[in-house]
Amino acid sequence: MTFLQIYPLFTEAREVGLLIVPLKSLTACQKIQPLSERFPQLLTDFPRASIHPFCFETVHKDAHMHGRHFSSPYSGIVEDPVTGTASGVMGAYYATYVHDSAFSSMNLLVEQGLEIERDGLVYVKVENSRDLCISIAGEAVYAETKTILI
Repeated sequence: MTFLQIYPLFTEAREVGLLIVPLKSLTACQKIQPLSERFPQLLTDFPRASIHPFCFETVHKDAHMHGRHFSSPYSGIVEDPVTGTASGVMGAYYATYVHDSAFSSMNLLVEQGLEIERDGLVYVKVENSRDLCISIAGEAVYAETKTILI
């Protein structure tokens, strides 16, 4: 995997953890085959964390970032087609590490799910460059029903 070394890895750990991983190219992002069962061994501080690789090359010309979301093996999902929480964190990442000047408001578009044929877009609004305020929007469609016994 080819990391984009000019930007740092980033961990959002408020809940179970999310590791944001910047990659050099769309090709690198598309080629990833996750080994989710190994996440707890590798992410020892956050064994239930998910990994969200992304890049700045996109398929959709209006998108700012292309992401994928590999869920924790405890979730029962290998790859999530669209992840609003991760897209919000990517907006904060973009505003903090990529955008190099003060701003009052920034609108970003994140694409996800193309590799699993479930193309999705998340609109991310970042306000106030000092104390980031993030909001996300998008459209959802019914995918499936699952029953969970507790």
